[in-house]
Formats: sequence, structure tokens, C-alpha cells
Amino acid sequence: MREVLIITDPQVVKVLSEETRFGILKLLREHPMTVNELSHALGKERTTIYRHIKALENAGLIEEFDNQRNEKVYARTARMFLIKAEPDESVEKFREAYLQVEAEKLVMILEKAGFKISNRAKLVKVAKEVLNEIELNSQPVLKRISQADVELTEIELFHLLNMLVFMQSCKLCERARRTRELIEL
Repeated sequence: MREVLIITDPQVVKVLSEETRFGILKLLREHPMTVNELSHALGKERTTIYRHIKALENAGLIEEFDNQRNEKVYARTARMFLIKAEPDESVEKFREAYLQVEAEKLVMILEKAGFKISNRAKLVKVAKEVLNEIELNSQPVLKRISQADVELTEIELFHLLNMLVFMQSCKLCERARRTRELIEL
């Protein structure tokens, strides 16, 4: 299993954007599972889970890991997926929802760490804008790395993402100033 898989193909993101498939991937992050186990955990029929398993398998996101008493055990093809597909009408709704959730999570992390936020809604909006801009501007680099089939560890991915943000830092200076005004450091 790879540590990190960069997803740049809009068709693969489309496969991911379905709620049950996303749930399957979340469960498989914990450990490999059978269709029966996934069906029970998600409260869905086995045939439904099997259909979603096949879609995830065809997209290269999961694979057969083992056999357990005549039942296939499935696992993720990577421990972490980095979704960085170019905007596409078919995945834009998922991408927008994803960015909103991630912006909310970032603000929640700051709040849990004890930072005082003067205007939560405004900070979430700025965070979403920044994540969107960084993501869009990073597409050419991430797509090239993905196409070169370079294997990244989590720490290498962390450093790569930091470098991508650094490369865009001058463009983001005004937003950084506005963000600092919303967070009491």
C-alpha cells in the first residue's frame, strides 16, 4: 500500500464524491474489511456495498487484500488520498462542500487550541477562499507529480504542500493580514 496517492482525475473524484463510497474509504482507513463487515458498519445491503466496492476498485482506490472464509477482504490502495482535481462541473459541488468542511475544521482546530476568533463566519470564508486558491494554483505541480507516479511519504507530502503554499505566499499576503486580524494570537 502506498502512503499517499494524489488524485487529479475528475472521474476518480466523481467516484469518491458518492457518500457511501466515501464512507467505505473512511472505514478501510482503520483496517481491511469484507463486504459483510462494511455492509454491517454502514447499515446498507451487501449488494449495494459490493457495487460501490467495484466502482472504488475500478478507480484504483481499493484492492483485494486477502480472502477470509470464502469472502474477499478489501483495503485502500493508499493510506492517504490527496484530492486535487482540476475544477470540473461534475465534481464542483463535491469540491465546494469539501472546501467548506475543511475550512470549518481549521477554524474549529484554532478554537480548540484556545485562539480567540473575532468573527468565526468571516474566518471560515477567508479560510475557504485561501484553500481554494492554493488548491487551484497548485494543480499543475500536483498533476505532474501524480503523472510521474512519484511515491510520497506523509512527511514528504507535508513538505511539498508547505512549498506550494510558500510559492504562492506573495499572492496571499493581503488575505494573511485579514486572517491575522480575525485571530487573537
